[in-house]
Amino acid sequence: MLGNPQPVVVKSKTAVMLILILTIGLLTSSCVALAISGLFVYKIRILRYRRLLEYGYLGLPEELTLQLFSYNELRKATNGFKEELGKGSFGSVYKGTLCKGKKIIAVKRLEKVVEEGEREFHAEVRAIGRTNHRNLVRLLGYCNEDSKRLLVYEYMSNGSLADLLFKSTRRPDWRERVRIALNVARGILYLHDECEAPIIHCDIKPQNILMDDFWIAKISDFGLSKLLMPDQTRTFTGVRGTRGYLAPEWQRNTPISVKADIYSYGIVLLEIVCCRRNLEVHALNPEEVILSSWVYKCFVGRQLTKLVGGEEVDRNTLENMVKVALWCIQDEPHLRPSMKSVVLMLEGITDVSIPPCPTAASM
Repeated sequence: MLGNPQPVVVKSKTAVMLILILTIGLLTSSCVALAISGLFVYKIRILRYRRLLEYGYLGLPEELTLQLFSYNELRKATNGFKEELGKGSFGSVYKGTLCKGKKIIAVKRLEKVVEEGEREFHAEVRAIGRTNHRNLVRLLGYCNEDSKRLLVYEYMSNGSLADLLFKSTRRPDWRERVRIALNVARGILYLHDECEAPIIHCDIKPQNILMDDFWIAKISDFGLSKLLMPDQTRTFTGVRGTRGYLAPEWQRNTPISVKADIYSYGIVLLEIVCCRRNLEVHALNPEEVILSSWVYKCFVGRQLTKLVGGEEVDRNTLENMVKVALWCIQDEPHLRPSMKSVVLMLEGITDVSIPPCPTAASM
């Protein structure tokens, strides 16, 4: 009979079932594809995170706004590395020019063994590649060609703080020294508190503090720096730095924090105040050989004017700076102030309490 609908109904149900099966199959394939895609993205992120841990939080990213130089460019710029300005960790620094002699630069060529030089190169670029502060020497670019590693800095025309304090025929006057002490403190504060991740310089000393055209002090030589993760406050690392400026914890096999820089700064601050080195083996009086010990004796005996000879200084500022320095060089890291507190105390915004003997806790 022409009007029988039964076969049509059966075919319609079969078609619906087929469509449902196909739809479920497509959905299942899509879910599997999404799951695989998600796993792939997760693995990429894990690899990126591991790379960040390996190279440090800042890494050596391609997006750094630094100029990439060829080795030949820098060889020509320095006239074959002819004029040596000085030596930093792992390499020598040479004077050079760019832009047809209009721009003077300083070029650091890493010279030590490949592994150490490579580590220092990456550390230095990571540490200051993204920094921007008036009290840090600015990194302009680098060369990373074959085994050649060079760093290009702004040129600092007035040498180092060590030259100014210990070698210059003209002793910097008191106001100048107070200003320099604040310049250095603000540079360290930026490294500790104002970068993407905290940076421990690890080698604060007068030789690594350079003076620009306007006698503004700027911190340099970040080859030994230790970068922390954003939420990290302490780290284990091998001894870094220079004898005479090393915090006691370097020798104790304990974690290192930004307080290691603060100790070094305290020694530098005493050297700025007194215009002499922390260790002076040819001192006429035996008690003056170690500056930090002599300063504390003068402080306790209310004889701080001995530290500056016959120089006219503001006595309140002198006492303030000495107290800040003595707090900075406490043997125990937890007794040392933060760099923010140091700046506030030097600026006269925060009062400075009477410091204990720096070595009392270990005596």
